[in-house]
Amino acid sequence: QSVIEVVVGTDEKLRLKLDNQEAVGVALPQLAAKVRDSQRGDANVPVVISADKSVRYETVVKVMDTLQRSGVQRVGLSVKSGGA
Repeated sequence: QSVIEVVVGTDEKLRLKLDNQEAVGVALPQLAAKVRDSQRGDANVPVVISADKSVRYETVVKVMDTLQRSGVQRVGLSVKSGGA
């Protein structure tokens, strides 16, 4: 099963990874279209949002909201703890 990962960097820039391949930078307005392209017509391909704990909560919520409004069915969160 493929997994799409949206990585929210500490600079709040977004990167898209598919099956742990190289991340590609993407702007929020294009995020939903890029995710749907990566899903290749299968809305059940899960999307995981990864964010460092220093990223503002509002930014993560905005990413989730953008994906859910565009019809992405399965969106989850993965919080990465920074350092040691």
